[in-house]
Amino acid sequence: MYHQTTMIITIFAFILTMIMIFIRPKNMNEAIPATLGAIIVFLSGSVSFTDLLDISSKVTGAAITIIATIVMAIVLESFAFFSWTAALMLKLSKGSGNQLYWYTLLLCFLMTLFFNNDGSILITTPILILILKHLGLKNRQMIPYLLSGALIATASSAPIGVSNIVNLIALKIIGMDLYLQTEMMFVPGVIGLFFLSCLLYIVFKKDIPQSIRVHSFSITLQKSPYHPLKKNNENLFNQQKKLMISMLIFVFLVRISLFIASYIGISVSLVAVLGSIILLIWRWIQLKKNPKDVVRKIPWHILVFAFAMYVIIYGLHNIGLTELLIAHLRKLVNDSLLHASLTMGMITAFLSNIFNNHPALMVSTMALTEMGLEPLIMKTVYLANIIGSDIGSLILPIGTLATLIWMHILKRNKIFISWLDYIKVTLIVIPPTLIFTLICLYLWLLLFFV
Repeated sequence: MYHQTTMIITIFAFILTMIMIFIRPKNMNEAIPATLGAIIVFLSGSVSFTDLLDISSKVTGAAITIIATIVMAIVLESFAFFSWTAALMLKLSKGSGNQLYWYTLLLCFLMTLFFNNDGSILITTPILILILKHLGLKNRQMIPYLLSGALIATASSAPIGVSNIVNLIALKIIGMDLYLQTEMMFVPGVIGLFFLSCLLYIVFKKDIPQSIRVHSFSITLQKSPYHPLKKNNENLFNQQKKLMISMLIFVFLVRISLFIASYIGISVSLVAVLGSIILLIWRWIQLKKNPKDVVRKIPWHILVFAFAMYVIIYGLHNIGLTELLIAHLRKLVNDSLLHASLTMGMITAFLSNIFNNHPALMVSTMALTEMGLEPLIMKTVYLANIIGSDIGSLILPIGTLATLIWMHILKRNKIFISWLDYIKVTLIVIPPTLIFTLICLYLWLLLFFV
């Protein structure tokens, strides 16, 4: 048993870290308070050097996979892929605000699927702001696109574990491979996302403009001399189109390779790194750009943040937090598969909205491994935790790091969406989506895995 002083210091470090992450004084990078908290926890004695080695083994592979994915996004950005996609969205919308709305949700879903949730927010939000300001929409008319896009981008990390660093870490803890996780989760996760999309459309339908005025977007959107809205250089446009499709197919093949690697026992992070290196070489050949700029653009703080947060959670685990959870939850979880899914999904969602989904999912997953559950129930509860962490966490803006980043981008671009505006929507759409997705998970597992 740890000394009472050690326990108090560890809890204090966790609370202080979460407060600093939420308020982010002077736009402080979230890795800074997490690192300070981790140092305090380590010095308190609740985490040993051996624990640090164990943490490194669990976090490193997941962090490298996410970093490699972000490298792919940076490379595609160099080819004006995202600007090209945004222009294509406007062209396909054909002046319909409703069509643009659904293309927005599709873009946010695909960006998370191909990259990750934080990267999707960083990529899609500035593009959407550019489009919406170009269209001259009022603040009230922008909210349906921006808020719905952010919710879908964040929630879209639920269907596959590789789209969220904390999901990958939890996957490592539970000892479950990426292929099996996707096999069990993808269908209920996507059905849940479609359900959320429909609820969001019902809520926002009256605010979505029926028609939008689409005119020349080239001089505003990108510096590239050609894109889908320009008609005076068809040859260049066709070249651009072929290049973009080729790159998209390559990224898709890399993503598929991650699941194949997981299935046959090859390192997922190794495959992700190889894919990003090939894209970097491709960029060097096509654009004559040295990879040095990519190294500068990579958010290395993600590695630091993930490791530091895990140290803090490991400290809480060591002083007895998971034992406390186990004592109260073991009976509830063992009751039935449906009860296990609903109970843990909602508990993780609650913890995520209070503490942020990173520590919430880590704590619930570590508790899960010590409950002595049957393999199927343990996997079900783990997947329910993911749904609670990725979808249920969206009720409050502090629930996910991606949402906090999104709020910061809006503020920087002088677009006002208050917490009240946010919560008035999420309280309507997130709880029913959480319950619906958890039930879908139960039915899917019952039909194909029991």
